Amino acid sequence: MSFEPKIVAMLCNWCSYAGADLAGVSRFQYPPTTRVIRVMCSTRVEPSFVLKSFLNGADGVLVGGCHLGDCHYVTGNYYTIGKMNMARKLLKYAGIDEKRLRLEWVSASEGEKFASVVTDFTGELKELGPLGEETKNSLALRAAFNVSLKPRIRILATKERMLTVEGNKYGEIYTPYEFDRISDGIVWDEINEEKIRLLLQQNACTLLEIAEKTGLKKETVFLYLMDFIKRGEASFRAVSYTHLTLPTKA
Repeated sequence: MSFEPKIVAMLCNWCSYAGADLAGVSRFQYPPTTRVIRVMCSTRVEPSFVLKSFLNGADGVLVGGCHLGDCHYVTGNYYTIGKMNMARKLLKYAGIDEKRLRLEWVSASEGEKFASVVTDFTGELKELGPLGEETKNSLALRAAFNVSLKPRIRILATKERMLTVEGNKYGEIYTPYEFDRISDGIVWDEINEEKIRLLLQQNACTLLEIAEKTGLKKETVFLYLMDFIKRGEASFRAVSYTHLTLPTKA
């Protein structure tokens, strides 16, 4: 039996959803691989929505919005770009091919284009193959989803346009390279910390066990653990050898 990918399509109400509707009314042929979720604007789609879709079994995620300059909410879809860039960073650190996330601009009159996008995306996902259960349930993907909800990550996702195009309140404008370098470092740090937090929530672990399960160097794990201990999130417990565990809540 051939593999049929499951695609979660999050489409804006005013353009891409109307384009999908037109594709159906016009009887344009495309694979029945999409499950459509209508949102009022593509910028309503948060990175966490994308990560949650993969956690729940999607093989690919399609986000559709109005063409740039035609957004019903003026600049909404410009902020969509920043959010999807952040989602791609999180997917990369979760070990998921960034090609499994696709952002497309489809107007209400482009039913044929919507059918073409779904057909092309389905073919690309078939080449990539199914997203395995091991990946869907991986520590890295669960950590990436938790990180996508954190304020620091959400702020970065929404401020990309301001920092790289409009400038901050001091008039400073970052180059795309500078912004990527800064945001990559923050995402890497947040995901590493969340991986360790998830492991400690499951069981007491030694430093060596954490290093093995996260793929981090022992020295790096040690620095993270010291921060956990300073914040009161973890503590040492002496047994036959030293373990770390989250403190018991009263």
